[in-house]
Amino acid sequence: MTDHDYLRELNEQQQQAVTWGDGPLLVVAGAGSGKTRTLAYRVAYLIARGVAPERIMLLTFTRRASREMLSRAATALGDKAAVVSEVWGGTFHATANRLLRIYGKALDLAPEFTIMDQSDAEDMLQVIRHKIIDKKARGRFPRKGTLLAVYSRRMNSGEELDEILRHRYPWCEQWAEELGKIFREYVIVKQQRNVLDYDDLLAYWRYLLSDSGAAAHLQERFDHILVDEYQDTNRLQAEILLGMRRRNRNIMVVGDDAQSIYSFRAATVRNMLDFPSLFPGTHTVLLERNYRSCEPILATTNRVIAQAKERFSKTLFSTREGCDAPQLVTCGDEEHEAETIVGKVLYHYEQGVALHRQAVLFRAGSHSAALELALMKKEIPFHKWGGLKFLEAAHIKDFIAFMRVLENPRDEISWFRVLQLYEGVGSATAAAVYEYLSSQQFNAALIASAPVAPKVQRELAALGALFTDATTGKATELAVLLDRIGRLYLPLLEKNYENAPPRRNDIEHIIELAAPYRSRSRFLAEITLDPPSSTSDFAGPPSRDEDYLILSTIHSAKGCEWDVVYLIHAADGCLPSDMATGSDDEIEEELRLAYVAMTRARDRLYVTWPMRFYSHPQGFSDGHVYGQCSRFFTKDVVATMESVAAPGFEPYDEVEDFDRGADVKGKMRGMWE
Repeated sequence: MTDHDYLRELNEQQQQAVTWGDGPLLVVAGAGSGKTRTLAYRVAYLIARGVAPERIMLLTFTRRASREMLSRAATALGDKAAVVSEVWGGTFHATANRLLRIYGKALDLAPEFTIMDQSDAEDMLQVIRHKIIDKKARGRFPRKGTLLAVYSRRMNSGEELDEILRHRYPWCEQWAEELGKIFREYVIVKQQRNVLDYDDLLAYWRYLLSDSGAAAHLQERFDHILVDEYQDTNRLQAEILLGMRRRNRNIMVVGDDAQSIYSFRAATVRNMLDFPSLFPGTHTVLLERNYRSCEPILATTNRVIAQAKERFSKTLFSTREGCDAPQLVTCGDEEHEAETIVGKVLYHYEQGVALHRQAVLFRAGSHSAALELALMKKEIPFHKWGGLKFLEAAHIKDFIAFMRVLENPRDEISWFRVLQLYEGVGSATAAAVYEYLSSQQFNAALIASAPVAPKVQRELAALGALFTDATTGKATELAVLLDRIGRLYLPLLEKNYENAPPRRNDIEHIIELAAPYRSRSRFLAEITLDPPSSTSDFAGPPSRDEDYLILSTIHSAKGCEWDVVYLIHAADGCLPSDMATGSDDEIEEELRLAYVAMTRARDRLYVTWPMRFYSHPQGFSDGHVYGQCSRFFTKDVVATMESVAAPGFEPYDEVEDFDRGADVKGKMRGMWE
């Protein structure tokens, strides 16, 4: 494909973004406007223009997105496709890991550091929590998950601890001093063990840019930086990008402020709104042509997002016509809403729309409870997005722990996990073994001499032999090393877990994933930063149904599209959530959530709300409340929709006209005089 060919595929606004020269560029890409193609062809255009591919950095939020963009760029370049592999493409965290392996010595960071996943970080905080907090107070003190959430918020948002506790964790304010002590100790322990958590990767990258020598080298290394989903970046990421472009101002960011919905991860829409002021001379391009939805759906979603108080003004349009206006459906209660959704799903299925091309979206996972029961009664297969992630499965964490102690013998959390797999080794014995290794300068080949029972010593001898072979060259090749770990671990897996066969399959899967890698450290970092999405041990039994309906939270649905979308529980208290109406900023994000959900639809959109739904019981309440339709569906929005009552629902529209009688209102007031 020639330059002319791939540029001809773009509309006028996309071409303007792709062929922009030097300097900061902000691309405001509306939902379904082809931002992936725009970024991919920008990479191709830069290479075709003579920019060395290794001097281009492409930052994304998933490795899949990076692979897709680079693959499209390679296709566009035709004969030059091979050079695209030299582009620095990857997630923020993976790129940080790669840079720190190269430049980490400037920060006194040993290049063989290992990376903790979320649960490992929580476990380390739990150990520190038990050391610092008095036993009597532990029952009331924040748990490990909350500790990590508070710490992560502090690292990514730049907010002070007191501010975070006051606004987001008010019930933890009384523990501010203790939390500070725990987090300080957490940092010290990580540094002693030469381990980093996810947040450290970005923090160290930012600190690297404060070192004059390393910063100058980093800033000069890349001619162009391109960033996807910029609306999802946090303050720390924005500071990194600013530091990377102090000398060279060539940066292109692509995003949609209307789809900024991850503030709970410290993402801030301010990064996008303030980009022109942070990078003076910014050229802005609006991508407004939508290639996903038909025009009637966009007529509604444009009016929904128009309620946002601060935004980049844009009006999406489409050349796709022929579909009906979105429906706003009033239902009696949750069960009635579920029956209505089931009926519509089956109707569209009979019309030829496969189940997997239909999706039911909701604000919170609990909102689909009644629908799941209704689907099971009708024997309609469905898949609910979410569940246990690959690295959260116990057997996966075990196997990775073996790799981590080989890579970094100071990794205390991984040692405790490995050692306690052996019969007769508890936390006290594991601590004694770790202390012994520390006294031996972490020469793990000597582990068989650790102060444990003779039976355990004999079992640990094989582990010691593995360390010897890994350091002397007999088992340095990654495939050989993983095979040795597998032979050590599989008998332990059989002893420690039920349902071993699917777990063995996962271990074999890890070994297969390692095949393309030459470096143990690189494979370990990448599987930690971007693991597979699921594990076979927790998958359900095989189903003969290849087709299934998608149920998903709105957050999980971002970036996806379906022919038919059902947005359920669109009632105030559910959307917006009653837990997210404490400030104008929170309500604005809830509005963006509604917008994201509705813009997933290609051909048909249904918005349903139950007049009566379940809530958490308060006082004498039975747990059900009568609600009203979401405040986001104003008269202006509803004017573009078809308002209907679900079959079987009788709205209270019969009103008798009587003369005014008893002054009931006055009597009610008089009760309190």
